[in-house]
Amino acid sequence: MKSHLPPRELLDATHQFPCTYTFKVIGESNEKFVQNIVAAVRAGLGLEFDPPYRSRETRGGRHVALTFEPVAETAEQVLAVYQNIQQTDGVILLL
Repeated sequence: MKSHLPPRELLDATHQFPCTYTFKVIGESNEKFVQNIVAAVRAGLGLEFDPPYRSRETRGGRHVALTFEPVAETAEQVLAVYQNIQQTDGVILLL
């Protein structure tokens, strides 16, 4: 997946950290993909527990959409989560 990270300056200009930040990920509909994305978010935020998330399968069941809304302490945490997710196999779309 090609890297499309938002600039740190833009994150700082549009968010007042700490704040709730929404990550949406679409990818392969399988348990390993979901586990890998949860681990990527957890690591990027430096959490000791898995972050809560919502999931929804596409109509045909081939893909899954995951939504995370954690509290990000800094823009660097947001960028770390994006980088971790982008390095995960099976990602189709990251918002």
